[in-house]
Amino acid sequence: MRLSSKEEESLRTLSSDFKIIKVPVCKPGQAFIYNCISLNRVMGLHKLSEVITMSIEIVSRRLSAVEYIEFLKRTDLGSQYPKERFEERIGRLVKNTSISLPAMDGKKIVGIIFGLTDFAYWLYITDLGVDREYEGRGIGTMLMKKAHEAAGSEKDIAVYLIANDNAIPFYEKYGMKKARDVMEYNHIEWTYFKVE
Repeated sequence: MRLSSKEEESLRTLSSDFKIIKVPVCKPGQAFIYNCISLNRVMGLHKLSEVITMSIEIVSRRLSAVEYIEFLKRTDLGSQYPKERFEERIGRLVKNTSISLPAMDGKKIVGIIFGLTDFAYWLYITDLGVDREYEGRGIGTMLMKKAHEAAGSEKDIAVYLIANDNAIPFYEKYGMKKARDVMEYNHIEWTYFKVE
């Protein structure tokens, strides 16, 4: 993908603190497309032709259980599910979630966010994952922003989630804090396993 003259100018003026430039390309209905320019590969390079870009489209659509399970095999997200009635429960998850936003690189699902919301006050993120080969490119942050927008707005919607220890730095970087006012009732059967 070729850079526009505007992107080339932005690239020339950016400081080395930035790792990714996110430039919205279009917004047709519920689809959002971004050109992500990895500056990790650019710093120190003299030829703009050496810049690698990718186009990621975030769409609002339901996945099938099969699609989601295949995606889970390429992420660390699958370890959050119990083994008991796994396929049946994944089928209910993808069917009933309020917000379903896969990030697509062509026809390949490279990220996903699912959320439950009342579209007035709160959004509970049930799942956020990125394909291991696409981690560190800002896709998780884009998905969080789009889910928040789909639920309402930052001024109206509080976001809640359960984060595993490895994901806490990501959510803190996004601006989230640990809550003190959340309670749980949890008596489900839970055998840990890895989706393969």
